[in-house]
Amino acid sequence: MDLSLLPANFSEPIVSRLDISTCLLLFSLIPVIPVGAGNWTQCLSDIRSGRFLEGGRDNHGRNTTLNSSTTAISYSLCLEACQASPEPLQWDVFSEQFSSWLLPWLALVSQLPFGANDKLDNLIATLLTMGSPTLAAYSLALTVLNGRWVARRFASSTYPNTRNAVRILSSLQQAPLRVVSEGLSSLVVLTENDEWWTELVVRLDYTYTWSISAVACIGWVIVAYIFTVAEVFTTDLDDSTIYATGETVGSTWIWLLPIVVGWLQISPKCDSVRLHQAVNHANLRMAYVAGAQPDDQPQFAHDVASEYAVSLPVGPGDVLRRDERCTVPIFNYARFLPWVDAVETVADAFDAASENARQHRPVSGDSGKWVKEQKPSLRPHEKNRVGCKFQVEEYCIRRESPDDRRTTWVGPGVRSRMLVASLLAITLQWGTLGGAVLAQWYTPTTGMTCYL
Repeated sequence: MDLSLLPANFSEPIVSRLDISTCLLLFSLIPVIPVGAGNWTQCLSDIRSGRFLEGGRDNHGRNTTLNSSTTAISYSLCLEACQASPEPLQWDVFSEQFSSWLLPWLALVSQLPFGANDKLDNLIATLLTMGSPTLAAYSLALTVLNGRWVARRFASSTYPNTRNAVRILSSLQQAPLRVVSEGLSSLVVLTENDEWWTELVVRLDYTYTWSISAVACIGWVIVAYIFTVAEVFTTDLDDSTIYATGETVGSTWIWLLPIVVGWLQISPKCDSVRLHQAVNHANLRMAYVAGAQPDDQPQFAHDVASEYAVSLPVGPGDVLRRDERCTVPIFNYARFLPWVDAVETVADAFDAASENARQHRPVSGDSGKWVKEQKPSLRPHEKNRVGCKFQVEEYCIRRESPDDRRTTWVGPGVRSRMLVASLLAITLQWGTLGGAVLAQWYTPTTGMTCYL
């Protein structure tokens, strides 16, 4: 790309937002109109009239005599008789085929989940989905596997708000989740923070799921594909004016159907504005931290700490982590490892608190008296959840052997989930594209064009 061709007022921020590959993809969508065009009907008539003496071939490429029943010609004869110009565009044929084969699939793209605050990010995500089905399927499979894993990860925890933590962490897969140890212990232990967990679950409980428009688009695609397949069996292969029937185009795009249905079923929380509003509202009004001394009352987190235990970073940040901050679900691949690390941090705190509660250890220390509930319950009495900052942090430290410690960015089952998601994505990609390739390969060749 010659940068000297750019206008003088071409600002650098636009270049940073659209990389070269994206620009090339956009320019490639512009149709190219041929300068010259060949008359294939006249060319075929000249060849069959006996005007040329050599160049006839059978279907196996062997030399034959040119006559009215010739089924193939040599490449050199094709160039001599027909030139190398493409056939002129017939708009009626193009518009009919485009609306029948491709337009339903492009309309189905509108049902993909988007939620980035920047419209350009949504456009890039759309092009990325259409250009990389494997990546779209990989992020979808990771989201499903992560939702199942996080529920199993907290299965052994019995401390209050465990179920709310599972729902919140699963809902924040599409967000740049950040968890810091400082303040997390207070968030887990203190009874004052119970409202924080409940309020955040309520604010994240919105759905992007099935609608009449989504069902109509999916139904339109299915009916169009059925008609395309049915047309294959009703086409006369002996017609010299035959055009492609479009079954390969439909098979190439059929991968989009399970991806759209999958996201509609999962209903990802990807609205960046609502996600940040939900987390900020809970942090500002309902997050408490333990006092420095045993007799100090819990204080609002925003009055004590410079950052919250659970937050969603805002702003451009590191350019290398730009995909992670974009809330469009296709970028879940970029958030996978940071999200797993955040989940492990929260899960360790809940595991430690649950184990101490099972051992009837109050937050105030082993010397304190464990207060029992009047009715048998796994939920500890609120008096057992009172302590200073040091006691709360000690209460949520997981006692583990060196062999059980996880390294940075690597949690249990990470590699297996990545492998399973990769296999599912590749299977979907080549299961549909491979079928299109085979359909095109075994379709009998009719008509003429000068291909080498």
